[in-house]
Amino acid sequence: MSFKRGVLVGVAASAAIAASVAATTPVSFDAPVAEAKSSRPALWHERTDAPQPVLANGYSPLPSLAPLVRELEPAVVSVATSSVVRRRRGIDPFEEFFRPYMGEQGGQGQGRMVPRGQGSGFIIHESGLVLTNNHVIDGADQIDVRLADGRDFKAKVVGRDPKTDVALLRLENASDLPTVYLGDSDRLEVGDWVVAIGNPFGLAHSVSVGIVSAKERFIGAGPYDDFIQTDAAINPGNSGGPLFNARGEVIGINTAIVAQGQGIGFAVPINLVKVLVPQLEETGTVARGWLGVAIQDLTPELAKSLKLPARAKGALVADVVPGSPAERAGLQHGDLVVSVDGKEIGDYAQLSRTIALLPPGKSVRLGVLREGKRKDLDVAIAARDDQGRVIDAKGERKRADAGAGPLGIAVREVTPEVARSMRVQRGTGVLVASVQPDGPAARAGIAEGDLILEVNRRPVRSVSDWHDRIRSVSPGEMVLLRLQRGESAIYVAVRNDRE
Repeated sequence: MSFKRGVLVGVAASAAIAASVAATTPVSFDAPVAEAKSSRPALWHERTDAPQPVLANGYSPLPSLAPLVRELEPAVVSVATSSVVRRRRGIDPFEEFFRPYMGEQGGQGQGRMVPRGQGSGFIIHESGLVLTNNHVIDGADQIDVRLADGRDFKAKVVGRDPKTDVALLRLENASDLPTVYLGDSDRLEVGDWVVAIGNPFGLAHSVSVGIVSAKERFIGAGPYDDFIQTDAAINPGNSGGPLFNARGEVIGINTAIVAQGQGIGFAVPINLVKVLVPQLEETGTVARGWLGVAIQDLTPELAKSLKLPARAKGALVADVVPGSPAERAGLQHGDLVVSVDGKEIGDYAQLSRTIALLPPGKSVRLGVLREGKRKDLDVAIAARDDQGRVIDAKGERKRADAGAGPLGIAVREVTPEVARSMRVQRGTGVLVASVQPDGPAARAGIAEGDLILEVNRRPVRSVSDWHDRIRSVSPGEMVLLRLQRGESAIYVAVRNDRE
């Protein structure tokens, strides 16, 4: 399944809600990234006094959305981008003849400005701060923003974060502009009505309605996927536009659609964006938290081998980076991280997102299960380096042409050259030389070149150790292997099919 960057829309609200939009007053919001008290002005507005949708006999009357849309439209903008294209040395005489009639600029040897694309955005501060998608403005040499009232502004990029596809713009020579309120996307529930306003196919200020179809969707768009899914109509050009709830608050940035489907759109949750905005406004970039672990999802087979509850949820620690915050806090491979500051962790992706969005220097409490017993560990989050140290330990499955031995694996000693290339000490583990096609190891995803570090939680330092460990495994028993693959480590459970 492929995905296209796009936009989103949806909501149904009563006339009472629409009327309340104009009656409310802005409430300053201190950015969640700033832990300490700060005198910096708020970068967006929130409100707490808007009423919930009026229900009659348990049902929404679903009146016209026109009053609500009228209140929201002024702060929704169209974003057009252009780039300079350098002229080729050899000039086509027909191109040169028609250039005066094509509106192209630039003389001999100069570049010309050509349109790149269109998207959407919304104003979060009256001074001219605009949120949109990074892919809308990526590579642009010129950004033009048009308001609903027809005013045009040039815009500059204040900051952007490609990993979450968020960009912050500032309109030049702007003041006293209409703004939207930012809501609380964590309170959003599947089935809630949502409204999207955007610029699909250049059709400015188009409105569509839908519901929230799902939350916390992972679509492979980036390392921190946490999308709101909606059935609202989303099309190219909606990218960067706001997704509103029934209170008229932005709860997401419309970002992507399913290329082959209909009624499936995705938006970046606004709570994630609110963590990023202060950093983007101040430094132009995002500093992400680093824990220093390799993590993976917990399977039932791994849970049994690690003596964890069968229905346990969390992120399994496969490796701990030496000298990292995780090591200093006492985290060990085999631990299952189940919470961060009391917030439950369901899988490895959720832990990766949660840690990455924490500001470096923040102290948090990790709840972990170690051999079935609960432990709480305090850890000070460090800054992630450019290589992205929090590791997704899910490796690509490979197939070998031949294999032999127990579990369908042939192993060999680690030579000094291999030890240096893998950055391990000699006598650490055994190297997988080949994997039998369709054997137990192949089915578990073990690949040639993996380094086997442990068998059933016991270290392996030589081929002799390997054979001793495997001989003690009964036919049909699950074997827990700890592997090193590249710079990450993972756990793999393999069933011994040997008779």
